[in-house]
Amino acid sequence: MADAEIHKGAAGGWIDRIELPKPDPRFDSQIKSGISNLVSEYQIRQRPDGVEAFDHYAYRIVDRTGLERGAAINFEFDPATSQVTMNWLNIIRDGVVIERLPGASFDVFRREKDAEKGLFDGWLTAYVNVDDVRVGDIIDYGKTTVRTPIVGADLFFRSVAVAWGEPIALIREKITWPANQPLNIRQVRTDIQPDIRTEGASKTYTWQSINPAPVKAEENLPADFLTYPTVQVSSTNKWQDVVDAMLPYYRLDQELPPAFASKLDDIAARYAKPEDRMIEAMRLVQDTIRYVSLSMGRGSYIPRSPSTVIASGFGDCKDKALLLASSLRRLGVQADPALTDLDDGLALGDMLPTIRAFDHVIVKASIGSQAYWIDATNYLQGGRAENLVPPDYGFALPIVAGAARMERIERRELFQPTTFVSEAFDFPKSKGEPLKLTVSTTYRDADADSMRYRLVSQSATKLADDYLQYYNRQYPGMASLAPLSTRDDRDGNVVTTVEAYELPADALDEDDLAKNFPLKADVGISNLPEPDMVGRIGPVWLGTPMFKRHQCIVRNLKAEFVGPEKSDDVITPYVAFKARWSSAPTEFQVDWFLKTIGDRVPAKDIGSYLKSRRKMVDNSSWSYNFAYAEAEAN
Repeated sequence: MADAEIHKGAAGGWIDRIELPKPDPRFDSQIKSGISNLVSEYQIRQRPDGVEAFDHYAYRIVDRTGLERGAAINFEFDPATSQVTMNWLNIIRDGVVIERLPGASFDVFRREKDAEKGLFDGWLTAYVNVDDVRVGDIIDYGKTTVRTPIVGADLFFRSVAVAWGEPIALIREKITWPANQPLNIRQVRTDIQPDIRTEGASKTYTWQSINPAPVKAEENLPADFLTYPTVQVSSTNKWQDVVDAMLPYYRLDQELPPAFASKLDDIAARYAKPEDRMIEAMRLVQDTIRYVSLSMGRGSYIPRSPSTVIASGFGDCKDKALLLASSLRRLGVQADPALTDLDDGLALGDMLPTIRAFDHVIVKASIGSQAYWIDATNYLQGGRAENLVPPDYGFALPIVAGAARMERIERRELFQPTTFVSEAFDFPKSKGEPLKLTVSTTYRDADADSMRYRLVSQSATKLADDYLQYYNRQYPGMASLAPLSTRDDRDGNVVTTVEAYELPADALDEDDLAKNFPLKADVGISNLPEPDMVGRIGPVWLGTPMFKRHQCIVRNLKAEFVGPEKSDDVITPYVAFKARWSSAPTEFQVDWFLKTIGDRVPAKDIGSYLKSRRKMVDNSSWSYNFAYAEAEAN
């Protein structure tokens, strides 16, 4: 750790001191949690090995609720790259400034929020409780942070929202930068322009957003649609500059340990096609090197060597990507690590270049004209080259010399359902016999990968219990007849499961269940977002492509049954839902299909989308009187 202490000291002479502004009373009704925000200010300047940044925040406690939130200050920082100095911490009461910094005591502790996932980032949380805070007080504090980046010290990036989801009187951003290094600026849904002034060798850019109208937060937005109007600032407009900063740490000519190299040579001897070599190397790295992310200090950006990773038996995304790319190169397959983001990768296509855009590393393998994207942190991934499922991360930046560019990770179009559930209900042929239910489920592609992981990450008993509970909610009294049966074709990337149940005769007669017997489609309608449409401006994100099929077959019936006369199809530009039925004298079958077509619904079409979604829900459950007998009716 470079510096885990919170220092106290005066603000630098380069920092502007501003007067606290007055909030706009028109927005008082939108104040949240008893806090009226007055100032969010950020000033920054370049240093030879990084930047110096000044943060200034001020807010008023407007009621008792605000005391809980506002009487304590906490913030996170990376001790490996940052030195933090608190410049002032004041209470302003009835116009009188009360200094609290001299007696303030900062507690610094480490809080690993994702330790259970094997993620450790080493960031620290600083906490100070401010004494004697009262309703009506203003809390005003400023701190300076000297940042010395481990990688890309000459690359600068800043993104600031110029409006919040709650009222704020002033958002101010000031950047002082060498005049001979013009900054690149991108505005997203805002027309706020900087005030630019040149003084000697420096140029100062200042943005001010005064009492901006609060922005309503919207759920289910695609990553490339920012919630708030934003200004992005970068010291470069070329992704190659980012790549050049990373290239020295991703050398692909490193020596591999003899035992591991021997395994690769064995793959080369057994498989002549590069596509097969790629898959076997992928499985070797995915399945034998466990995932642990020690992203502290250098580990935040710099991968460990393949020999170190192999010796330890674990690695994070950087480690495993470098190991896999090195392995593929040894097997004659062109491969490079690539930077991406797990949640916001779709936004990379529009972003200004910055190292901070990424939180994940994958591998791009190229065979002929075909590109394959592989996440080495996956586990038990199925498929061969022709049906390998790429990660759905949007965009990635391959770490290659001289020709780096952001590349789209193309989604595979779904031509068949990735989950197909077939329920076969055998009604009793004689009174007193139970109803039998056999459920066969076929998972393909990404759904097969997910199910394969689920089968090894939890006990078969727990999985079987979950399924039994699901059917008991629909058909009370359902009991399991046999253990869950599974089969995995990993090369075909197909996982199948079979469940067997029975419903005793008395349970079938209970509440006349047979006379109002439900058939319900589980095709993922509940996974389709159901957003609030009032005042919405952003599109609705539909997520990863989805194609599901659910089938119900009812046998041993005493009459012929039919489906609805009116079509239950719902076809939109974004999602399609279909129901198909067929019948025979003693058998009835219905199939439901759901497929997403687009990846988002424009704001103007949300009303019709929600109407279509409701219709899908209504048409995904049918009920019949399967106790009806045609002979008895005659």
